[in-house]
Amino acid sequence: MKSTIFVFMFPKKKILFFALILSLIFAFRQADDYFEISKNLEIFSAVYKTVNSDYVDEVKPGDLMKKGIDAMLASLDPYTNFYTESQAEDAMIRQSGEYGGVGCRSRKIGEYIHIIAVYKGLAADKAGMRIGDKILEINGKSFIGKTDEEMGEGLKGAPGTKASVTIDRQGQTMVLEIVREEIKIKNVTYSGQINAQTGYIRLDHFMMGAASEVKEALLKLKSAGSTRIVLDLRDNGGGLLHEAVNIVNLFVPMDEMVVVSKGRAKEAYREYKTLDPPVDTQIPLVVLVNKNSASASEIVCGAIQDLDRGVVVGRNTFGKGLVQNVKPLVYRTQMKVTIAKYYIPSGRCIQLLDYSNRNNDGTALAVADSLRKKFRTRNGRTVLDGGGVRPDLITIQPEPSNIAAVLEKSFLIHDFANQYRSKHEQIGDMKTFRVDEALFSEFRQFVTGKTFSALNASETALKKLKETLQTEQYMGSVNTEVQQLEASLQKAKTAELNANREEISHMLRNEICRRYYYEEALFVSAFESDPDILKAVDVLTNNMQYNQLLGKSEK
Repeated sequence: MKSTIFVFMFPKKKILFFALILSLIFAFRQADDYFEISKNLEIFSAVYKTVNSDYVDEVKPGDLMKKGIDAMLASLDPYTNFYTESQAEDAMIRQSGEYGGVGCRSRKIGEYIHIIAVYKGLAADKAGMRIGDKILEINGKSFIGKTDEEMGEGLKGAPGTKASVTIDRQGQTMVLEIVREEIKIKNVTYSGQINAQTGYIRLDHFMMGAASEVKEALLKLKSAGSTRIVLDLRDNGGGLLHEAVNIVNLFVPMDEMVVVSKGRAKEAYREYKTLDPPVDTQIPLVVLVNKNSASASEIVCGAIQDLDRGVVVGRNTFGKGLVQNVKPLVYRTQMKVTIAKYYIPSGRCIQLLDYSNRNNDGTALAVADSLRKKFRTRNGRTVLDGGGVRPDLITIQPEPSNIAAVLEKSFLIHDFANQYRSKHEQIGDMKTFRVDEALFSEFRQFVTGKTFSALNASETALKKLKETLQTEQYMGSVNTEVQQLEASLQKAKTAELNANREEISHMLRNEICRRYYYEEALFVSAFESDPDILKAVDVLTNNMQYNQLLGKSEK
């Protein structure tokens, strides 16, 4: 009783007393932290100065410091990074999606840089550049043996300036005069109709303007008669959080909570709600994802799933539930730092890896299944945290056959498509173009004598044997047997090609059509054969299954 009266009679004094104790503890702790920080900064500075002044070989102070910073941040998570001045400028350009260039992609194959994509209507396309062109020179400077990055820098420049590019096209040397222009990387790389009722939107980035591009595509598809939508987020690694929120807003009402970020600092706590009138809250929706769908992609598909607004189809997503913020530092450098975790509408965080808990080799550990908590979607369906977004309907993408993988890796299909393009000015409608027996036979002839397939090791060993036999002058006596072995290997290769004809023909069709119809050809082809897209269409045309997957009765 006395203690109760004491508390009742002296609440303010007790509160002040405890506040004083807490403030003193905090002050001592802060002072201790400041001392540790100051001490270690002095140690680091002393080491840095000593290495620069006394180390036996000359060192570059900037490079040395960058490596030190990178090593320090590597102990945290892979998303906390330091950017030098030039790197910071590049990051800003990537985020905006705009730069001065020509509009193509390349890859180094052997000693040459090969063009592997030309974007329709942009500078390179206007100048006549084609997929398969080999870069020899840019503005008189040889680029043989250079890297993709070096070529990219060589082609970039202020809009309106010219780049004189010398190329090799099927053995013919020619010079292309390309006028650089402002290149705007599209977030929505393709939109169109899978069929008369089903619209398809491919979103590859979450850069500035992503939501506006999705909205434009959605409205266009609805005007064309689409009454259901497939939003493809496969292989989309994420980007700007507010763009993800705005994309969800296209399909859900205003004032809906999409995501909450929570961090150690108070300012890291933020609620992100839908702010604008939606485009359509009723149109049936399927979101496609895979293991490379991360960050902003997971916010979109996770929110759509938690709000039971649409069906998620594909494979488990990456599991990145962390939020980064870019902070300006001195001398125009920047630092991207992880400041929070994000939580989607059900309250779950889908972060897979715990970077504070690592194996002996330094790799971060995944959240144990036993520690994953259950949450509920709006309709009461069970979902789990800690492991990415698990699709409502899981599909399996077949692995390519060994021969198909090797043909692609060895660029033989790429090379054949280039040769075909040099011989044929047009192919007609890409929707009806097929690899017939004559064309497949031509491809078989093209690869004859070339090293490929599962027999690669056998062919390499046979080649080495022939060299040894010639060196030791035994070839004359065993030449017949060697020829028979070569013929047997060639026969086996032909049999391997024929056994996988359907798969290889599909790859050939895609690569040939790309030479005439750009990247659009890949999407048109996917509508006929992609397991994820076919499953999405199947779900959207089955109202009972669609509603059951969302935990609601058929209407």
